[in-house]
Amino acid sequence: MFRRILPALILFSIYTCKLWAQGTNQGFTIIPLGVKGGDDESNLSSYMIAPEGSEKYVCLDAGTINAGIQKAIKMKSLKGISEEIQRRQIKGYLISHGHLDHLAGLIINSPADTAKNIYGLPSVLNILRDKYFTWDAWANFANEGEKPQLKKYTYFSLIENTTYPLKDTEMKVKAFELSHGNPYKSTAFLISHDDVYILYLGDTGADEIEKSDKLASLWKNIAPLINAGQLKAIFLEVSFPNEQPDKQLFGHLTPKLFYSELSKLEGLTDSKAFKKVSFIVTHTKPPQKTAEEVKKQLISEKSKDLKLIFPEQGKHLTIN
Repeated sequence: MFRRILPALILFSIYTCKLWAQGTNQGFTIIPLGVKGGDDESNLSSYMIAPEGSEKYVCLDAGTINAGIQKAIKMKSLKGISEEIQRRQIKGYLISHGHLDHLAGLIINSPADTAKNIYGLPSVLNILRDKYFTWDAWANFANEGEKPQLKKYTYFSLIENTTYPLKDTEMKVKAFELSHGNPYKSTAFLISHDDVYILYLGDTGADEIEKSDKLASLWKNIAPLINAGQLKAIFLEVSFPNEQPDKQLFGHLTPKLFYSELSKLEGLTDSKAFKKVSFIVTHTKPPQKTAEEVKKQLISEKSKDLKLIFPEQGKHLTIN
């Protein structure tokens, strides 16, 4: 009798173990390779992200790559040799816009990299194709543009508000256009794994300054995910302190504008659900005195229950 039911017991055990594993990995691992908004070429906007327990990452922007990986190795957030981590663990790049502080690491480290996709809105990929991966500026490591095309990278155009799988990973992405110093554009990427989400915003100005509705439209799209408890974190930039004049924001946020936009998002959501979301502050600009003032203003103005995270280069984050 026991011999008859043994195979069924083994199958049941395997099935329940898989369910348990799925239930315990409902989050993301984030490795900040760069967190600053300028000046320091060794620490510019770039975040490796993968489902918790996976080593199949993509990079959200790519301002710094190699120096950030080396820092993460020193902090024991990653294991191995920096070049091999870039080659084997980073499966693709999502580029929010065409400014150098968001893609310099991708370009400068391209000779040592392996074949993978570069994801972005068509307008962003056109900048890479026409301005950076050219034989006058560097070399054309991509599959479009000037010849000869080395075809190491494949441009993958994202149509706004459409979901795409991220090749060689367990994640998907949906892109939304942002305003970054109207008429210039940037991108927000909604990353998902199963039914869990993280939202990454590249550089963006506030709707009231940009004379735009891009953030209002984005908030309407993601509010249901917050109410369902599926959106775990939002990366949102704060580049300047409140003293920065509106005419000199150049498509960026201050703490005051950061909270103004979040209040609009909160108004679309259940208050308890909203308080469960973590807000990862990105792109604070140097000098250090300015960055410290931004952080001070954010902390002093925040509501009691709002969860702010100030990422550090190389220090891993677990979001669940």
